[in-house]
Amino acid sequence: MHRAPIILAIALLVASVSGVAAERKPLFRDHAVLKAVLTAPISQAYAQRNSDSRLYFPGQWSYLDDSGESRRLDVSIRLRGNFRRQYCELPPLRLNFKKSQLDGTLFDGQDKLKLVAPCQHGLESQQKLLLEYMAYRTFEILTDYSFGSRLIRLSYVDTDDKLKSWTDLAFVIETEGDIGKRLGLDKANVAQNRFDELDQPATALAELFQLMISNHDYSVLQGPDGEYCCHNSVMYAREEVADKRIPIPYDFDMSGLVNAPYAAPPSHLPIRLVRTRFYRGLCQPPEVLDAAVARMLEKKAEILALYQKQPELSRQSRNRNLTYIKQFYAMLEDEQLFQELILDRCRGKNLLEEMMAEEAEKAELVRDPT
Repeated sequence: MHRAPIILAIALLVASVSGVAAERKPLFRDHAVLKAVLTAPISQAYAQRNSDSRLYFPGQWSYLDDSGESRRLDVSIRLRGNFRRQYCELPPLRLNFKKSQLDGTLFDGQDKLKLVAPCQHGLESQQKLLLEYMAYRTFEILTDYSFGSRLIRLSYVDTDDKLKSWTDLAFVIETEGDIGKRLGLDKANVAQNRFDELDQPATALAELFQLMISNHDYSVLQGPDGEYCCHNSVMYAREEVADKRIPIPYDFDMSGLVNAPYAAPPSHLPIRLVRTRFYRGLCQPPEVLDAAVARMLEKKAEILALYQKQPELSRQSRNRNLTYIKQFYAMLEDEQLFQELILDRCRGKNLLEEMMAEEAEKAELVRDPT
């Protein structure tokens, strides 16, 4: 495996995927568990799981601020999502706050937020919810081009008294609009991407991350029929380089890290278990992939510490998934495994060779215009 000097490789990737990011909004600056209560006609919202047109229901959101005092906000809730909305006992919600009430609060600058909840009641489902949150946090460690997330210990109170009150872990996710503002990017609403339309450093890092968590349920090239590109990846572009798109991944419940009971690898892959890693990343120029690997290695200790120090993880889940993350790093650090499991499996070798040949030809014309 031919590696560029690691310091230069890290510098290349950091310059490419960090940029000049503004600070995240207050809700996503802290990773302490937020305590909150949602009081609303939750049973009425859940009853719309099979409806194509789902209504917002008014309720209240109470939370403890940094000083330990209770704050109360008006909020409306609506079911969201596709698969989980219909499959899960506890479908995901969208929270719609009143902007006029948010100035000076923890939720300052927010509006509509995705709330991710456990699929079912019970400790096992909460652990899987926590692992999906950890996937978001892992990618936050690697790059500013990531969705912010905030873990919540949330109590649900159904005002219709049809559901018994309960408390679960849940989390909210930074909005697509806020990512664009924070990073100075425009959302790219396109039908699909060509290989040469993707920002190579950002794509390489995102796809190595998908391999780390063994997520096969994504695409950086196209979306589902009738939807914008791409599947479980939002595309952004810099105004000055609009033809280079940056994929920011989301929705990791189908990953091997989470290992949800309904998750399975795509039928066209030669694997049977979702926790079996199979690289689906695009082939990248050596210096680009080297930089992504270097960034992964630079953040190894911080990522392992994230799982070691997460108090909400059970001992079994912590140990199992620390081993799982270490197995990924063993793949990066072993030259033979890296060749067999990543380089030999990357997609689009011919496209990469054509693109590199074109770039070499352009460079030669610059050196010798005659």
